[in-house]
Amino acid sequence: MQDHWKYVDQQQHGKTNTWSEPGLSEENREPGSNRPQSEEQVRSVKKIRKSRKAVKDFLGGDYLTREWVTGNIPFLFYVAILTMIYIGNTYYTEKKYKDIERTKNELKELRYRYITTKSTLMYQCRQSEISKHAIEFGLKETIFPPYKILYSGNTLSAKQE
Repeated sequence: MQDHWKYVDQQQHGKTNTWSEPGLSEENREPGSNRPQSEEQVRSVKKIRKSRKAVKDFLGGDYLTREWVTGNIPFLFYVAILTMIYIGNTYYTEKKYKDIERTKNELKELRYRYITTKSTLMYQCRQSEISKHAIEFGLKETIFPPYKILYSGNTLSAKQE
């Protein structure tokens, strides 16, 4: 409200210091007073904080019409594109990390399965286990130890004739 009040300097007009308001004549003022008659018109104005003013300017759109903002639009687009690439790269990296972890877990499970299968096979290949399975098929274990059969080349040719 005080923006429309102005101080008239005595050096400029050759008068004493007076307060003047546009549209307010000498008749409306008290005699001997340098201030206007109505004190209701003079109110204290709250100072707007810089942060509130900046937010108000930004939200109001005044911020975007400034010369330095409009001159830097290509740079702002460049920064926006870099930001989108950065975000996309982060998502891609997280996806790859999850794939790697899933593959590691699968490999660990397959290794456990391999070890279990190998130990089962080793157990089943023991002679005692083989003889148990042979009895199921009606085969008997020999009492005599194995021995070598020796032959000569002449015995083979004599049989063929």
